[in-house]
Amino acid sequence: MQRLLQNTEEGLSMSNIDNAFKNGKAFIGFLTAGDPDLNTTKECIIAMQEAGADLIEIGIPFSDPIAEGSVIQSANIRALKSGTNLSEIFNLVKQVRTKTKIPIVFLTYINPIFNFGYERFFKTCFETGVDGVIIPDLPFEEKEEIKEYAEKYETDIISLIAPTSEDRIKTIAKEAKGFVYIVSSMGVTGMRSEITTDLTSIVKIVRETTKTPAAIGFGISTPEQAKHFARIADGVIVGSAIVKIMEKYGKDSPEYVYNYVREMKEAIK
Repeated sequence: MQRLLQNTEEGLSMSNIDNAFKNGKAFIGFLTAGDPDLNTTKECIIAMQEAGADLIEIGIPFSDPIAEGSVIQSANIRALKSGTNLSEIFNLVKQVRTKTKIPIVFLTYINPIFNFGYERFFKTCFETGVDGVIIPDLPFEEKEEIKEYAEKYETDIISLIAPTSEDRIKTIAKEAKGFVYIVSSMGVTGMRSEITTDLTSIVKIVRETTKTPAAIGFGISTPEQAKHFARIADGVIVGSAIVKIMEKYGKDSPEYVYNYVREMKEAIK
């Protein structure tokens, strides 16, 4: 199998996601595939990697993205209107993989995976170079229905821990693979001027439970916020701020995305 050969010949760890956290604090950037088009998406992924991003989250456009705020919802609508589909996004990843080995994770919902076919989806992840999947509407207790395919095709299912997880934090963290996605605030994604959740306590429990790295996302948009939360966790995740740049600049986005990511990465070093 392709990924196994890659691991053996190049000495990579069993999960390529591990490499995102090997050189200090990780910057994880998110963008929506197909907004404004797939070629611009590809150029922005490369721009983020060149600017210092350690891992890329690619959002699969979906008609009902319940975890997303207005910025990413609008990006989903634009991408769907342009005809973006999952097969094309897999092809995009395949093209990106000719230029970079940066860890890549899909953010999607269970419906697109179900419609594509569980085994077909994870097999294609394996073959094209998708290292992990975040599925916000798949409860931890129900991941068994896809777990066998994810393990068969060496694709990490990224666990999310929300401020309301409380007693479930240890349970979720114990089985975490790739990295633990710690949700900074209640509600949906979007830029926030202030984040007041006691994330230090959540990260402490995670670190006591697992060696899997923890990254904080939802609401982070400024260098000051990134610097603050990088002190607490192993990495920070930024989505809406990048998507907002792409909404504003369209096909001219790569340069602006590069400059933004470079500034954010500098802030967390």
